[in-house]
Amino acid sequence: MIAKAKQVKRKSKPVRKWSKKVTETSNALDLKRNVFKLSDSKKIARSLKQSAARSRRKKGTPYQSAMSMLNFYINRGGKNLSKRQKAVLERAKNELRKSFHKNSSGKAKPAGK
Repeated sequence: MIAKAKQVKRKSKPVRKWSKKVTETSNALDLKRNVFKLSDSKKIARSLKQSAARSRRKKGTPYQSAMSMLNFYINRGGKNLSKRQKAVLERAKNELRKSFHKNSSGKAKPAGK
């Protein structure tokens, strides 16, 4: 007789949404509610800049804090972001650079250019 192997059901680990927790309880910036869902990249950049300038808990410069939060949201959104919203957020990066007078590498633009 052939013995059948017992199938052991294993409990699956609970899904941990650490990125959700970071977004909701971040100690770096106090963001306006649903700021990343706006359809205007200039409004997103302006809001991030204001939040970063007001925050007293950030570790880096306001530019670094604002750009880090935006990149974090884009990276964590991944496949769940629509192409349209991802494009808006990518444009918001450029708007942030403009508002902080940075070039595409994140360094300050030379004076007079």
